[in-house]
Amino acid sequence: MSRSQRSGEFPHFPLHLILLVYVVVTLYPLLWVFTIGFSGQQNLMIVDIPANATFLDRLRAIVPWPAHLSVANFTSVFTDQPFARWLLNSVVIALATTVLGVFLACTSAYAFSRFRFPGRRVGLMSFLVSQMFPGTLMMIPLYIIIVQVLGLGSTYLGLILVYSITAIPFCVWMLKGYFDTIPRELEESALMDGASAAVIFYRIVLPLAKPAVAVTALFSFMTAWNEYIQAATFMDKINMYTAPVGLKFFVGGFQQQWGYFAAGAIVTAIPIVALFLFLQKYLISGLTAGAVKG
Repeated sequence: MSRSQRSGEFPHFPLHLILLVYVVVTLYPLLWVFTIGFSGQQNLMIVDIPANATFLDRLRAIVPWPAHLSVANFTSVFTDQPFARWLLNSVVIALATTVLGVFLACTSAYAFSRFRFPGRRVGLMSFLVSQMFPGTLMMIPLYIIIVQVLGLGSTYLGLILVYSITAIPFCVWMLKGYFDTIPRELEESALMDGASAAVIFYRIVLPLAKPAVAVTALFSFMTAWNEYIQAATFMDKINMYTAPVGLKFFVGGFQQQWGYFAAGAIVTAIPIVALFLFLQKYLISGLTAGAVKG
């Protein structure tokens, strides 16, 4: 009798099989994106299936693998279209959003965690309530404020402000939960040694909160990097497009350049994957330590 049967546990093999099926279902669309990107073609039907094809021939046709590997789509994306400029716009906006969002979220979360002041509970609840509404609900007021009032349409600053406002409520709640787990005795000891509030925050609290800050930075960067609707609304000049808006440019009502779209999507995904791999050692502790107070 196996150990799982002796202990009354559910056998592991069915669980592993289910997980394997989910992995295949998840990776299959991604493999098609790579296949179309490296096919050198612009149509989705990269494999011709004859009318008299057998079942095995049709089965082989659904396997995502290009008949001939080619980097022509990647070359054309950067030479025939201003995709490099669109990537640069996304980099500038995402990095600025991350820096501004992390700074504001850290200082706000620390204030909510350590200080007691009038309106503290209302402020926290307002952050929570703001997350219950869909982002499209704020499109009209944001457009009026950013474009008509401030005149920041098709500018880096306008989109940075919008993305920072969107990311701050979630980041504040997550960072506050993490700051609550840091013992107050550390700050009291530093205060007795003559350290100022700024020194305590930047030299003691923030280094201890590196995991939560890393998760906050990743979330802010991903919010600015992957967002499409707001970028397409506020950026109406082609040279100010971000990468997601530029990808939509390849698939419009009059042209479907799926090869360029797939190649651009692969290039656009590389910074997120690299950042995730760089910060993965902080992610688990950053996401779980702030979940409870203790």
